[in-house]
Amino acid sequence: MAATRTRSRKTGSRYDRIYAVIRRIPSGRVATYGQVAALAGLAGHARQVGYALFALSSHSTVPWHRVVNAQGRLSLGKVIPEGDVEQRIRLEIEGVEFDAEGRIPLERFRWKPGPARARARHRSGSVNKPKTA
Repeated sequence: MAATRTRSRKTGSRYDRIYAVIRRIPSGRVATYGQVAALAGLAGHARQVGYALFALSSHSTVPWHRVVNAQGRLSLGKVIPEGDVEQRIRLEIEGVEFDAEGRIPLERFRWKPGPARARARHRSGSVNKPKTA
């Protein structure tokens, strides 16, 4: 992506939350900008996700290619020449398919994360344990 830019502490914190969500998207799945924003606690701020992705260095390990627009289309080509081509290649390598109009069928490939708190409780062994008085 683009070279790293100087960020304020507040923006950096938001970007860190966005990157943490994107890192959770499994290979072969995609999430929309709005979905990532909501999961990062920034509901209604889908553009902030785009800004965060643009701020990534070209050596970043954040799987930026797994974020698409709400119609299942790639938007990166509007910002970076040929960026949508690289994104499509990376997604196809992971098994994501595109329809004849270049859209990803979100009903099939959208990431559906489970509730994080439920997963954490399950891993800690505290699920279904009776409370003692």
